[in-house]
Amino acid sequence: MTQTTYRYFVQPQLDVRTKTIYGYELLIKELTQQGWRVPSDFAKIDPKIVADLLVATTKILGLKVQYCAVNVSREQLLDTKIAKAIILSQRQLYPAKLVVELTEEAGPGCYHNTAIIPHLRHFIEQGMQVSLDDVGTGINDFKNIQELLPLTSELKFALQNFCTGIDDPKIQQQLHFWHAISQEYGLRLVLEGIETAADDQLSNRFEIDFRQGYFYGKPQLLRLSGDPVNFGL
Repeated sequence: MTQTTYRYFVQPQLDVRTKTIYGYELLIKELTQQGWRVPSDFAKIDPKIVADLLVATTKILGLKVQYCAVNVSREQLLDTKIAKAIILSQRQLYPAKLVVELTEEAGPGCYHNTAIIPHLRHFIEQGMQVSLDDVGTGINDFKNIQELLPLTSELKFALQNFCTGIDDPKIQQQLHFWHAISQEYGLRLVLEGIETAADDQLSNRFEIDFRQGYFYGKPQLLRLSGDPVNFGL
């Protein structure tokens, strides 16, 4: 049986005030016959594969960015292999910070905040930051994440999770809500899913300086040491 090949793609995160890239998000993809694709089920990826890939990737990114964000599900958060890899990755990235983005996907298990809070605290003690990804979507609604906010440094609101765009009044209402929450708790609010100049212009109304999306840069394959130049093409 042929082993599936995975790599991280990096997507820039922009501070529109200074017009600079302040960080990169790592997005895992698998190589298929149709090219690189987002895995259909992240929970089925062997934790050791994710751990080894994360360590190899952050070793390359060290000293290149202020922040390096990686998506972690609640399932992965409690996995010892992945937790150790996250800690090692932070050491490799120092003085940059690894941002652990807690995703909204429920996964096969059910983990209450009381189970994950100690793990998040441990990461913070190791110099990392915690981000709550896809707020307002799935299990990352306000009621479910309120307990986690004191441990959080960042909230991410993803326009791509909704059928309509930023010009939808309901989306704008949510943006106002999460902007208010970010200010109340002193958190970065990242608006992701900005794909057009029109999205960019509309975003200015909400005073959200940290943004991410195809308009600013698409995810690019990060080759590992030993990967040929035409790898995955």
